[in-house]
Parts: sequence; structure tokens; C-alpha cells
Amino acid sequence: MSFFRRPDYQSDTTQFINKLKEQKPELDAQQQYGRSLLWDKQVDRDTWDEYNEGRVEQKPYVYQTNS
Repeated sequence: MSFFRRPDYQSDTTQFINKLKEQKPELDAQQQYGRSLLWDKQVDRDTWDEYNEGRVEQKPYVYQTNS
């Protein structure tokens, strides 16, 4: 038996999340739906490459005016 092993330990945060998931079983589906709104998007690589090719590099000292 290992001296450092604590198999039954759960932090307060883990206990809170587990209890919340028991009380609201629809929470996982709501989280996945929210993620799909912002993050799970199809990326058109050709359009993205064209966008990157059209970028203009920023010059150093952007606030300095050349008079």
C-alpha cells in the first residue's frame, strides 16, 4: 500500500460539480450546445489562407507619424 495514495479523496469543487450534475442532468447537454454556438465551427481552409495572405504587417512604432 502506497503511503501517498488517497483513493477516496474528492475536493470540495469536485463534490460540488458532481452534486450539481445530479440535480441538473440536462447541464451537460446545455454546455455542449453553448460550446457549439461559439467553438464547433466548420473552417473553410481556402478562405482562411486567402485571408492570411491579404494581411498587412504592422509597422513598428504605429503611433509615430512621418512628417
